Amino acid sequence: MTAGRFAPTPSGLMHLGNARTALLAWLQIRRLGGAFLLRMEDIDGPRSRPDYAEAALRDLRWLGLDWDEGPDSGGPRGPYTQSERLPLYEEALERLRAQGLLYPCYCSRAELAAVASAPHGLASEGPAYPGTCRCLSEEERQVRARRKQPSLRFAVPPERIVRFDDECAGPQETAPGAGGDFVVRRADGIFSYQLAVAVDDAAMGVTHVLRGSDLLDSTPRQLLLLEALGHAAPRYAHVPLLMGPDGKRLAKRHGGISLQALREAGVRPERVVGLLARWSGLLERAEPVMPSELIEAARERPLPLEPVVVREEELRGMLGE
Repeated sequence: MTAGRFAPTPSGLMHLGNARTALLAWLQIRRLGGAFLLRMEDIDGPRSRPDYAEAALRDLRWLGLDWDEGPDSGGPRGPYTQSERLPLYEEALERLRAQGLLYPCYCSRAELAAVASAPHGLASEGPAYPGTCRCLSEEERQVRARRKQPSLRFAVPPERIVRFDDECAGPQETAPGAGGDFVVRRADGIFSYQLAVAVDDAAMGVTHVLRGSDLLDSTPRQLLLLEALGHAAPRYAHVPLLMGPDGKRLAKRHGGISLQALREAGVRPERVVGLLARWSGLLERAEPVMPSELIEAARERPLPLEPVVVREEELRGMLGE
């Protein structure tokens, strides 16, 4: 059965960029007649907050989006919050360890400071890990273990090339061993985003993943994990982001305010959806519309292929200023 998902990280309020991705993911699955799942990716406990998770549910409903399964409605693929799925990640680690695909890493916190546990793409991590701890002897590991709790890394074969077709970005191919060995469990015990999302997509039977293009470079790592765990990969579509006039991702400095702020300002959800639809090529001009009215347009029009520059006057117009 076809299934897609929207999986926000509850570390802040949902903004227009999040809303556009949610709308496009919802439209993709509704036009395919599949099940739409909502999953809270709160794997990084220190950054995630329950009130942001509740706000995300409220914001999505306000926009007119619904889901067949989720944290508030339950379903056969639950639980739908990552912090409740930790035994699945531990089981996956054991399977990878049994295949000899993991090794302990004792590098210092400063050396690992750039490792991202939340979904921000590999570009935020800096240079690829050089494999410092990969070839340590057992004696060397024991000595280092007395000084530091290790993280766990997935050993990427240095000659391995990963290929996949993306519905937006087209054919993708990595260089041999690209990205280096990556963390699957941090030294503090927190499972990595890469491991959790791969395990969850497989366990939940997700067949289609639509998300922002900032996560495109994470996909090869998830494909390696899915392959090692014996799971089929979903079809991916990484949609270009909403950008500010300066060419950077839409943020508060551009007026990329939260859905909660828009709602509290009295903006109607139909106006927000209409603007998101125009930015996504589903409408010729921004006009009030509900998500259900866009399903036919989503069938007929391709997913957006280029980043969208959001103009300040458009945001002011939506607010009625």
